[in-house]
Amino acid sequence: MRDLVEIGMGRSARRAYDLDDVQIVPSRRTRSSRDVSTAWQIDAYRFDIPLVTHPTDAIVSPAMAVRIGELGGLGVLNAEGLWARHTHVDKLLFQLTSAMNEADEVAAVRLLQQWHAAPIRVELLAEVIGQVAAAGVTVAARVSPQHARDLAADLLAAGVEILVVQGTIVSAEHVSSAAQPLNLVEFIASMDVPVIAGGVGDYRTAMHLMRTGAAGVIVGYGACASTSTGDVLGIGVPMATAVADAAAARRDYLDETGGRYVHVIADGGMRTSGDVAKAIACGADAVMLGEPLASAVEAPGNGLYWTAAAAHPSLPRSHVTSVPEASLGIDTLLFGPSADSSGTVNLFGALRRAMAKSGYSELKEFQKVGLTVRP
Repeated sequence: MRDLVEIGMGRSARRAYDLDDVQIVPSRRTRSSRDVSTAWQIDAYRFDIPLVTHPTDAIVSPAMAVRIGELGGLGVLNAEGLWARHTHVDKLLFQLTSAMNEADEVAAVRLLQQWHAAPIRVELLAEVIGQVAAAGVTVAARVSPQHARDLAADLLAAGVEILVVQGTIVSAEHVSSAAQPLNLVEFIASMDVPVIAGGVGDYRTAMHLMRTGAAGVIVGYGACASTSTGDVLGIGVPMATAVADAAAARRDYLDETGGRYVHVIADGGMRTSGDVAKAIACGADAVMLGEPLASAVEAPGNGLYWTAAAAHPSLPRSHVTSVPEASLGIDTLLFGPSADSSGTVNLFGALRRAMAKSGYSELKEFQKVGLTVRP
């Protein structure tokens, strides 16, 4: 039964919970972490860890996408980002670092807006996608709903194997009086590759996206210290509740279709390995991480993090923020070893240990673990 709270006469709101509000409750036998598998599979593509990168230029360069793939995750390129518009992106990113030292607090965002005003160049997209494909890892790219139709054919021709259609909120049909709306049912049916779509924040929208034929649904919009969507739009997604609701939609859709499983990918609200474990425990099949990876020495942001929404030409919804000084490789951030007890290093080694302490050997089993809510 939904927990409704009256916020005024005739107006109620649902009580929802974030990942900080819930805790995992081990209630079975324990097992060795060596006997735990963190593998997951979407369509024909199998991954050793349930990691999808948030598609931001701050962490995903072509080289980083390759390294994430080699380590067993899925790196997602932003097909509307800097690598799709400019050569010598590394020089631009060093300019961004310099802008952060200026007194003007929005100088860095202005630079991103300026650089993203340049047109998308198909030949540059093909080049960076080809670099990732040549390494033999799965190639994924993100487009916004507004540009999905225009870019999809070129992305597939370049070698993209998983297409991510992502915005702050994505519905089954993007309506616009200025252009032909994007109907995801028709769009996904025309694709020869699996499509992941989102974000969503509730059961109904998740169910609508599942019915479009999406292979995966993204829950959330990458909420972290750098995002300002709540301040700008008033939109917020308490992740524990949002993931649980989407998982319920997945279960009901599985029954509705007689066996079609749609993956739930949690995006946002995760700072530590404990948050990753709790997102899976709430029902996610994988997590989409951004800021927790920005301190890797391989991250192209040079110690800075922002989401794609920072470059919106009229309504940016992300700051450019500094992250802890880059001193660890992405291998160590994901798998350790760690001397840091804060939960920010060895993210997926810790997930294995949480599963082992709870007695579960596979991710889908771990989704059944007991949870409590903080008082």
